Amino acid sequence: MTRVPTVSNVAELVRGAAERGGEHPALVDVTAGTTRSWSRLDAAVDAEAHRVRELGAAAGDRVAVRLPTGTAFCVAVLGALRAGCVVVPLAPGAPDRELERVLTDSGAVFVVGGGADAGGLPVHAAPDPDATAEPFEAVGGDEDLAVLAYTSGTSGAPRGAMLPHRALLANVRQCAALRPAPVTAADRVLLAVPLFHAYGLGPGLLQVAATGATGVLMERFDPEEALAVVERHRVTAVVGVPPMYTAWLRLPAERLRAGFTTVRVFGSGAAPLEPDVLTAFRAATGLDVFEGYGLTEAAPVLTSTLVSGRPKPGAVGRPLPGVELRLVDVDGEPLPDGAEMGEDAAGTGLVAARGDNLFLGYWPDAADGPAADGWFRTNDVGYLDADGDLHLVDRAGDLIIVNGFNVYPHEVEHVLCELAGVAEAAAVGVPEPVTGETVKAVVVPWPDAELTVDQVREHCAARLAKFKVPTLVEFVDELPHTPTGKLARRALR
Repeated sequence: MTRVPTVSNVAELVRGAAERGGEHPALVDVTAGTTRSWSRLDAAVDAEAHRVRELGAAAGDRVAVRLPTGTAFCVAVLGALRAGCVVVPLAPGAPDRELERVLTDSGAVFVVGGGADAGGLPVHAAPDPDATAEPFEAVGGDEDLAVLAYTSGTSGAPRGAMLPHRALLANVRQCAALRPAPVTAADRVLLAVPLFHAYGLGPGLLQVAATGATGVLMERFDPEEALAVVERHRVTAVVGVPPMYTAWLRLPAERLRAGFTTVRVFGSGAAPLEPDVLTAFRAATGLDVFEGYGLTEAAPVLTSTLVSGRPKPGAVGRPLPGVELRLVDVDGEPLPDGAEMGEDAAGTGLVAARGDNLFLGYWPDAADGPAADGWFRTNDVGYLDADGDLHLVDRAGDLIIVNGFNVYPHEVEHVLCELAGVAEAAAVGVPEPVTGETVKAVVVPWPDAELTVDQVREHCAARLAKFKVPTLVEFVDELPHTPTGKLARRALR
């Protein structure tokens, strides 16, 4: 049985791993070509905790981390947490405008990593993964805020989801209780997903630390290179996202079968896995992909097909141990008994969850968090089949998911309308085989305006993260609207 140590501060997962197996490999950084044991990693985390304090951050202060997937990112995050600070993970490629908005809203005291403008905040170098220092006793834990993760959440504009140590550790325990366990102490886990994303951080880095396994880190995913890494490092578990499996399926089936001989479990999350991809992967490799569902506000996993032990095309599984799930109407009232069964419209509802893994609410005042009875209503629409497995059928608010990252159309539309010559604009998600979905912009120019596709894309690229930039641009004379005047995005798809 996979046992998770009883700790109150997330960073103490590393201390526990070092005490249980100090010389066991902790992180294999493929990009940097380095391997570090749990003892060395723990010492580097101590050194970073000391450095964070010396740089002026006190317990409770927000420290932004802007680093790619790699050992330095892990040390920066865990060191700040050990020092009692709150980590604000940032996408390394985020444009200055988006970066400044998050830094201003969070009140971060400085940024670790990066190199681009940080809105006037001090920017400090990435930590030294080989640094050592006197042991640093962890500060804070339990209900203290650990991570402020910016997400589009259940409303349009990105908001900071307040994740306490309690929520992150609870989700680690909930995942560890699954059978087969997603990660065990003997595993070598491929982490080719962004660690600044809640999915990479929780089911990825923290699950590896909790079990004392070995994380195999890749800064960027490439199907050929990743397959070679799996072979070279004898990877046994994969924390994946749907585009990874789609990309792997472009390689010859015999190549996949030979390369994946050591893998015992594949996981997929952050976005829905198309049923045909799951089926095709099984046909090509003889191996199953277990799918999960969650959101940043749940730290992040709520359901998994590992609960039943069998993948089901189109389903995202059942609630994890310790998680309750139900379907509710727009007022938050549970659907009548039996109404959640089946695929018809009457059987669908908004997904609501309750568990120790839920966040406190949104920064800074914990607004819109779980209700007094502990239930949190998401904006995801789904139904439960006769087996109790959840099926997601829509995303309220027309959310677009690109490579597992949330894109709200309103944010893109606001930027589009800032461009001179644009009278009205809409952003919708359209299917894309590599990223799952891509952003399409439908633009109504002012009369006599001379706009080009390149102008629109360049304007957006300077103001939005890369995954939010429209890859498709269409010019039309008018946009469809409902009788009440609302934009009818569904017609545009």
